[in-house]
Amino acid sequence: MRIAYVFLGAFLAIAQSAYAEVASPPVLAPLKRQAQAAELSAQFLSRYSYKPVPLDDALSARIMDGFIKSLDPDRMLFLQADIDRFMSDRNEIDDAIERKDLKIPFAIFNAYEQRVVDRMNYARSLLKQGFDFSTQENYSVLRDKAPWSQSEAESNELWRKRVKSDWLRLKLGGKTDAAIRETLDKRYENTLERAYKFKSDDVFQSFMDAYSTSIDPHTDYFGAAASADFNVSMKLSLFGIGAVLQERDDYTTIRELVPGGPAQLSGKLAVGDRITGVGQGKDGAIKEVVGTRLDEVVQMIRGKKGSVVRLDILPADAGADGTHRVISLVRDKISLDKQAARKTVLSVKAGDATRKIGIITLPVFYEDFEAKGKGDKDYKSASRDVAKLLDELKQEKVDSVLIDLRNNGGGSLDEAIDLTGLFIGNGPVVQQRRSDGKIEVKSAEFAAPVWTGPMGVLINRGSASASEIFAAAIQDYGRGVIVGEPSFGKGTVQTVIDLDQIVRNSKPEFGELKVTIAQFFRVNGGTTQLRGVTPDIGLPGLSDPTVFGETSYDNALPWAEIKPANYTPADTVTTLLPTLQSRHDARVGSDPDFQRLLKDIADLKAQREKGVISLNEAERRKEATAREKRFKDRAEAGDGEDLGDDGLEAGERSLSADIAIENARKNAKDVLLDEAAAILADEVDLQEGMLKAATKPSGNTDGK
Repeated sequence: MRIAYVFLGAFLAIAQSAYAEVASPPVLAPLKRQAQAAELSAQFLSRYSYKPVPLDDALSARIMDGFIKSLDPDRMLFLQADIDRFMSDRNEIDDAIERKDLKIPFAIFNAYEQRVVDRMNYARSLLKQGFDFSTQENYSVLRDKAPWSQSEAESNELWRKRVKSDWLRLKLGGKTDAAIRETLDKRYENTLERAYKFKSDDVFQSFMDAYSTSIDPHTDYFGAAASADFNVSMKLSLFGIGAVLQERDDYTTIRELVPGGPAQLSGKLAVGDRITGVGQGKDGAIKEVVGTRLDEVVQMIRGKKGSVVRLDILPADAGADGTHRVISLVRDKISLDKQAARKTVLSVKAGDATRKIGIITLPVFYEDFEAKGKGDKDYKSASRDVAKLLDELKQEKVDSVLIDLRNNGGGSLDEAIDLTGLFIGNGPVVQQRRSDGKIEVKSAEFAAPVWTGPMGVLINRGSASASEIFAAAIQDYGRGVIVGEPSFGKGTVQTVIDLDQIVRNSKPEFGELKVTIAQFFRVNGGTTQLRGVTPDIGLPGLSDPTVFGETSYDNALPWAEIKPANYTPADTVTTLLPTLQSRHDARVGSDPDFQRLLKDIADLKAQREKGVISLNEAERRKEATAREKRFKDRAEAGDGEDLGDDGLEAGERSLSADIAIENARKNAKDVLLDEAAAILADEVDLQEGMLKAATKPSGNTDGK
């Protein structure tokens, strides 16, 4: 095939002339190492994936479609004419990758940047005039399948409604016209500025994301930055100063200080302080970072343990011309404890008794692979931390344990197996089938379970992969009751390949591939693929399964089944389920909090299915009044405060206001967790009743 790039060059020239009054964003070009990394990735993905997909015209088309969707998912930026031009190269990406030529995706991205600049400037121009909110018109909020705008005039009309919608939301939140203009102008300006900060690596990462997920939904490419973030998420640690940073109005701002980290221990930093410069070592020059991308500032602040970083600080309470101070901090190992396993205890009434339910929340199945490989006996891992928490709960004499895996997207397979072992001891946990058809049974190898009492697992649509392995094994063994909504449905196994190691690079250049290498199956022979884990006791969820979950992917592997493993299930939980269900139904039927949650879910679903919102102020105020009444009723019932909708986005409020809202949401009543704990309390009550019945002396049979 022959590829022509003439049209793209011509298109960009036209685009730039059309927006001559605005400075064009930088034209980004591919680097040699990126083209090499793409070609090397193609070799692996075409040969070694669980279901190898050849790099041909068909895959090329999928990559193109995925790349465009990632840039403009709501079809708000590109015109139909842009798409028509892009599509002439739809079947050419395969040949371009093999030739180590990435001009096609970079040309598309450059066009995307220009469209962002154009649309944001148009949006800002609309703020000068205001809007008439007495007219009857709607704005579509579901545009992922909408037609592309046929002309600039049509795009202008679309954006007029978008800006009008943003304005109305702020107006309903109580903002004045002057405040609305200022807020929206800054919002659109921030989006505009981001378009000028894109780098070549951003384009390549986006393109490789589109390529890898075209193979299957869980194959990924990690550039240097993404690879570092993935490793941090698995280790739950990094070397730095121990500060959570946020970009606010071009400043890198301290949002939180990690307890025990260098920043907090120094006493020299406070939440809200702004970092305006970063210097390396005791004497290194301080480089100004105002306006610099947050990820770049983070990389400058992270470094080797024991090394010095110097920060130029503008205090939180100082104006832009306030007095700065320079501080020195010694980098140290920072543990990300917020993602680590944690526990709490709930007291729940069940029958005539009050039961203590130990809750262990596990956000991710983490494991420090590097420390483990080096033989570190104290390496960080999810199962080790949970084992310690179980010992503590034993000391607190809890009656049952609930493992909360909501929104736990997975992690280490070994950790899922070991976590299961804490509750079953020794036995098969999961079966793994490789691409050659060979099946391996992976087992937990504990001499005895750490926790032998009643237990359960709470899952939702965000519980995936390792979470599903654990929940499925607990269910198949009849070890505990599974509560929640059907899980994600990811039944595949991935491994990470370091491309630089493959070619023996002395320094990292090519990144890493996370490649699907196997499919896992439950010990009962089924798989969680597509169907997920179906709970024993179902709870409602807010997620939309049509857009979130394995079934939302058009290239997901199908459901399958193999022979069961050799395991011995118990039937204790199974016999209790009918009674647990009836008690649950009776309880939630009269629980006002649970009924309000059901009403919220129904309203959200109705709005989702409607797909449009009114731009008529009277109609929206009527909706807002009904919503506010519901919030007020909840507040009076003691179920949290009314957060309402002020129309602002994250970063547009004061930092203290953002933190207050975040804390209010964290502290809001967790209706689903409370009900899951109540189900486990019922389980304890029923098991004790069965035990008493089994040990009660039988009546005399000899007539005496």
